[in-house]
Amino acid sequence: MATAKKWAKYSGITFLSWFLIHVGYVFYDGTKNPDCTSDVAVVFGNKVNEDGTLSPRLKARLDKAVELYQNKKARNFIVSGGLGKEGFYEGDKMKEYLVQQHIPDSLIIVDNGGDNTEMTIRFIIFSCRLHNFKSVTVVSQWFHITRAKHMLRKVNFDLCGASPNYFEWRDFYAVTREFFAFYRYIL
Repeated sequence: MATAKKWAKYSGITFLSWFLIHVGYVFYDGTKNPDCTSDVAVVFGNKVNEDGTLSPRLKARLDKAVELYQNKKARNFIVSGGLGKEGFYEGDKMKEYLVQQHIPDSLIIVDNGGDNTEMTIRFIIFSCRLHNFKSVTVVSQWFHITRAKHMLRKVNFDLCGASPNYFEWRDFYAVTREFFAFYRYIL
């Protein structure tokens, strides 16, 4: 009985340590925002409100994309998201916002089938091959950057990540979800 308790204790400590190291690396990787230039910046979708306005989280991602464009760090954009329960295609609303911020329509590729990260990654790979893009900047929340880059790394793109300075209490839940999603993808 004592052996089982010790095993459970050490297993718990090991798992907690692994989780904290992983989260520390993801935080570092997702917030470092290196100074790089890419052929395309990919903005991952998020909630569009019932009135058609962007959630603060999604607006922050798009503002980061605008910043990349203004600083000549991204030449093209892919906006990807699905049809939300609110009745709006995220990709269309994202493009609409970027055009309002003076990014030319011709530089924006819309993916309205990006219901999850894996579907968005498939679209990115297809689009990058079609347009001969070799470098990609992933634009999302800090906790999502590492997994998205890891999924793209397998196809040999030059990768960069850019996250907005937007933090909320929901991030604690999201980073836990991302931890399990990262290892589920690897396995």
